[in-house]
Amino acid sequence: MEEELLEIVNPQGEIIGVRPRSEIHGNPEMIHRVVHVLLFNSQGALLLQKRSMNKDVAAGMWDTSVGGHVDAGETIDDAVRREMKEELGISLCDPEFLYTYMHSNHYETELVHTFSCTYDGEVRFQCDEIDEVRHWSADEISSAFGRGIFSDNFEHEFTLFMNHRPGQ
Repeated sequence: MEEELLEIVNPQGEIIGVRPRSEIHGNPEMIHRVVHVLLFNSQGALLLQKRSMNKDVAAGMWDTSVGGHVDAGETIDDAVRREMKEELGISLCDPEFLYTYMHSNHYETELVHTFSCTYDGEVRFQCDEIDEVRHWSADEISSAFGRGIFSDNFEHEFTLFMNHRPGQ
């Protein structure tokens, strides 16, 4: 299998280069673009995925509904739709753009483009990348915050989302 190529971007999202994923991961100086989708059901519960133990980032942690890299040459919109289909088998959802933010840790720096979608249909998750999926209420998420079960990226994401809701 050919290695994934990702675009390196500056903080404004302008492409400044292309490198293999193996060079980007492990080097937080190289900013790369990712997409997230917060997938809610009609009751307002958020679907989270429990990352597989074989993942190189946040293995075994609960994380954003959908998250993935934007491949070199791919648009943000195409990446969102591809990742929803690959990770959860969902193609009948029209994601709405929410915001963009930078997330950095000791391992990587991502320019995250976050979308949301309401979906009550069937979910068929990618078993080699995801161990489990389930819906969480905002109260359940808040009460589990800081206990080491969520990825650092999701805790950052959820905090931003709660601050960006209408009326907040």
